[in-house]
Amino acid sequence: MTPVAMGDKPVKYIRPETRTAATSKRDLAHYFEYSQKGIEVVEDGLKEICFGEYLVEQHRLDRFQLFRALQMQDRHPGVRIGECAAALGFVQISDVEKLYTSFAQLGTVTI
Repeated sequence: MTPVAMGDKPVKYIRPETRTAATSKRDLAHYFEYSQKGIEVVEDGLKEICFGEYLVEQHRLDRFQLFRALQMQDRHPGVRIGECAAALGFVQISDVEKLYTSFAQLGTVTI
Protein backbone atom coordinates (compact mmCIF):
# COMPACT_ATOMS: atom_id res chain seq x y z
CA MET A 1 0.00 0.00 0.00
CA THR A 2 1.14 3.52 -0.80
CA PRO A 3 0.75 6.33 1.80
CA VAL A 4 -0.97 9.46 0.48
CA ALA A 5 -1.17 12.78 2.39
CA MET A 6 -4.54 14.51 2.15
CA GLY A 7 -3.74 18.12 3.22
CA ASP A 8 -4.34 18.52 6.98
CA LYS A 9 -5.98 15.11 7.19
CA PRO A 10 -4.16 12.03 8.38
CA VAL A 11 -2.29 9.89 5.92
CA LYS A 12 -4.47 7.42 4.02
CA TYR A 13 -3.25 4.24 2.51
CA ILE A 14 -4.32 3.54 -1.04
CA ARG A 15 -4.27 -0.01 -2.24
CA PRO A 16 -2.52 -0.39 -5.60
CA GLU A 17 -4.75 -1.38 -8.48
CA THR A 18 -5.22 -5.07 -8.90
CA ARG A 19 -5.75 -6.27 -12.42
CA THR A 20 -8.07 -9.10 -13.25
CA ALA A 21 -7.52 -11.43 -16.15
CA ALA A 22 -9.56 -9.16 -18.43
CA THR A 23 -8.98 -5.51 -17.42
CA SER A 24 -9.12 -3.20 -14.42
CA LYS A 25 -12.08 -1.04 -13.51
CA ARG A 26 -10.19 2.03 -14.68
CA ASP A 27 -9.59 0.44 -18.09
CA LEU A 28 -13.28 -0.43 -18.36
CA ALA A 29 -14.29 3.11 -17.39
CA HIS A 30 -11.89 4.49 -20.02
CA TYR A 31 -13.30 2.14 -22.65
CA PHE A 32 -16.82 3.47 -22.11
CA GLU A 33 -15.83 7.16 -22.01
CA TYR A 34 -17.02 9.27 -24.89
CA SER A 35 -14.55 10.27 -27.55
CA GLN A 36 -13.47 13.89 -27.97
CA LYS A 37 -13.28 13.32 -31.75
CA GLY A 38 -16.81 14.58 -32.36
CA ILE A 39 -18.87 11.41 -32.14
CA GLU A 40 -22.43 12.39 -31.30
CA VAL A 41 -24.02 10.27 -28.59
CA VAL A 42 -27.74 10.10 -29.29
CA GLU A 43 -28.58 7.66 -26.53
CA ASP A 44 -26.44 5.94 -23.94
CA GLY A 45 -26.37 2.15 -23.94
CA LEU A 46 -27.93 -0.58 -26.01
CA LYS A 47 -31.62 -1.27 -26.23
CA GLU A 48 -33.84 -3.91 -27.70
CA ILE A 49 -36.07 -2.66 -30.49
CA CYS A 50 -39.37 -4.23 -31.45
CA PHE A 51 -40.60 -4.47 -35.03
CA GLY A 52 -43.15 -1.67 -34.60
CA GLU A 53 -40.41 0.72 -33.50
CA TYR A 54 -38.31 -0.49 -36.43
CA LEU A 55 -41.14 0.49 -38.81
CA VAL A 56 -41.16 3.98 -37.28
CA GLU A 57 -37.36 4.20 -37.44
CA GLN A 58 -37.47 3.25 -41.14
CA HIS A 59 -40.09 6.00 -41.75
CA ARG A 60 -42.75 3.53 -42.89
CA LEU A 61 -45.09 4.46 -40.01
CA ASP A 62 -45.40 7.52 -37.84
CA ARG A 63 -46.07 7.29 -34.09
CA PHE A 64 -49.82 7.77 -34.49
CA GLN A 65 -50.04 5.01 -37.09
CA LEU A 66 -48.04 2.67 -34.84
CA PHE A 67 -50.39 3.50 -31.96
CA ARG A 68 -53.43 2.70 -34.13
CA ALA A 69 -51.85 -0.60 -35.25
CA LEU A 70 -51.11 -1.48 -31.61
CA GLN A 71 -54.73 -0.73 -30.70
CA MET A 72 -55.90 -3.06 -33.46
CA GLN A 73 -53.45 -5.73 -32.33
CA ASP A 74 -54.82 -5.40 -28.79
CA ARG A 75 -58.36 -6.06 -30.09
CA HIS A 76 -57.17 -9.02 -32.20
CA PRO A 77 -54.63 -11.07 -30.21
CA GLY A 78 -52.33 -13.20 -32.33
CA VAL A 79 -52.27 -10.78 -35.26
CA ARG A 80 -48.83 -9.37 -35.95
CA ILE A 81 -48.13 -5.65 -35.88
CA GLY A 82 -47.12 -5.52 -39.54
CA GLU A 83 -50.37 -7.22 -40.55
CA CYS A 84 -52.31 -4.67 -38.49
CA ALA A 85 -50.49 -1.76 -40.13
CA ALA A 86 -51.19 -3.24 -43.57
CA ALA A 87 -54.85 -3.91 -42.74
CA LEU A 88 -55.24 -0.27 -41.70
CA GLY A 89 -53.73 0.80 -45.05
CA PHE A 90 -50.62 2.42 -43.59
CA VAL A 91 -48.14 0.20 -45.44
CA GLN A 92 -48.24 -2.51 -48.11
CA ILE A 93 -47.89 -6.10 -46.87
CA SER A 94 -45.07 -6.66 -49.38
CA ASP A 95 -43.16 -3.77 -47.78
CA VAL A 96 -43.78 -5.27 -44.33
CA GLU A 97 -42.33 -8.59 -45.47
CA LYS A 98 -39.22 -6.92 -46.91
CA LEU A 99 -38.74 -4.82 -43.79
CA TYR A 100 -39.18 -7.82 -41.53
CA THR A 101 -36.50 -9.68 -43.48
CA SER A 102 -34.05 -6.83 -42.87
CA PHE A 103 -35.21 -6.53 -39.23
CA ALA A 104 -34.59 -10.24 -38.63
CA GLN A 105 -31.02 -9.85 -39.96
CA LEU A 106 -30.09 -7.07 -37.53
CA GLY A 107 -27.07 -7.86 -35.40
CA THR A 108 -27.63 -8.70 -31.77
CA VAL A 109 -25.39 -8.34 -28.75
CA THR A 110 -25.41 -11.01 -26.07
CA ILE A 111 -24.38 -9.75 -22.67
